Amino acid sequence: MTDHPTAQRAPAGSPTPDPTAGAIHGPTDVTGTGVGTSTAPVFTPSAVVASCVGFMLIGALQAFYGPAIPGLREEFGLSPSVAGLGLSAHFVGGVAGVLLFDRLYGRTGNRRILAASYLLMAVGSAGFAVAPNWPLALTAALLAGFGFGGIDYGLNQLFAVGFGHRSTAMLNVLNAHFGIGAILGPVLIAVVGAEHYPVVFLVFALANLPLLFCLRGVRDSPPRSPQPPGSPAPTGASTPADRALRSVLAVFVALYVLHVGIEAGVGGWEPTHLETVGHGAGVAATATSVYWLMMTVGRFLVAPIALRFSAQTIITVSCAGMTGCLLLAAVPDLAPFAYAGVGLFIAPIFPTGLPWLHRAAPHARRAGAVVIAASMMGGVAAGPALGKVIEWSGVRAVPLLLAAVSAVCLAATLWLTRATRPKPAR
Repeated sequence: MTDHPTAQRAPAGSPTPDPTAGAIHGPTDVTGTGVGTSTAPVFTPSAVVASCVGFMLIGALQAFYGPAIPGLREEFGLSPSVAGLGLSAHFVGGVAGVLLFDRLYGRTGNRRILAASYLLMAVGSAGFAVAPNWPLALTAALLAGFGFGGIDYGLNQLFAVGFGHRSTAMLNVLNAHFGIGAILGPVLIAVVGAEHYPVVFLVFALANLPLLFCLRGVRDSPPRSPQPPGSPAPTGASTPADRALRSVLAVFVALYVLHVGIEAGVGGWEPTHLETVGHGAGVAATATSVYWLMMTVGRFLVAPIALRFSAQTIITVSCAGMTGCLLLAAVPDLAPFAYAGVGLFIAPIFPTGLPWLHRAAPHARRAGAVVIAASMMGGVAAGPALGKVIEWSGVRAVPLLLAAVSAVCLAATLWLTRATRPKPAR
């Protein structure tokens, strides 16, 4: 099954196909009305590179807060739980940033939205570095989170609709750079020392500024999502089609919340589980690092695969493989390797699902913002929720609990595949 059926021969007298098809262009007629939209590239090559650097930065920013906790505790005299509120403030700001910038998408130029996001990240990070007290530091983390959410939403949205049939591949490349940043962030804190975290945040703030000059390579008007042939325009009335669309969106949200919960659950509980079943602390730490590394590698590996196979097929295989690996992780000797497999299989789900969502719900403009915000909330809620379940089930049950959640993700994917399958023409 592929995303891209063989093109049919044009009838005699029809216009010659655009020889630039496949370039980094938005679609020329995505509404089905025959009214063409701008064929200007959504991204120039330099803007694509800058966007990948931007995703490395937001990956690093998210990863800074945890390793900086010892320095924060020493600087402000905090308990571990209070010091951990820095990351919570970041995520709250991220969700708010996604929802706020979604309101501006289409009303304000893409360049202005992205520029404001980079500036908010820079100002918030600098403020976090120099804050004289903890309440101001939390406010700065919230501000940086706003910018984080704007970049996360803005670039994911534009990549999802701006590359035609290559959007799935490009989204996987983009999000792989997030993983690179998330791997490098803790390394930077470790090199300079947690007590010198302000230096890292200040350098991060300055690193955002050159990206502002690359925004000239981003098309200012947003491309529209591709619309499947024959899909009806929204009428405002509640129809069976509207109710079906709401069901599809609800299941997409569930898929995103649950799979990000698995991602965060493995990252948070893998070391504890591995030590509980008999592996040393060094093995547990290394295996957890490999898990995050495999997530990054998996997104690069799936980019060429996404040019041949549909999003439905990729996500179905990913959920099935993730479930199988989590079941294998219940075997102590196989657990470190199985968790690496989980990282490999879970990697494509987030970026691959967005183009599928845009194709399935072309009129639901806010769908992308809802699932991205939901994914952030899934990451926040996963820790406490899984912790409560583990209190009565025990740490050894972690992979089995996550495998059950993964099985729900697989069921949701199969349902979405059936629900979004194009209706045959009569």
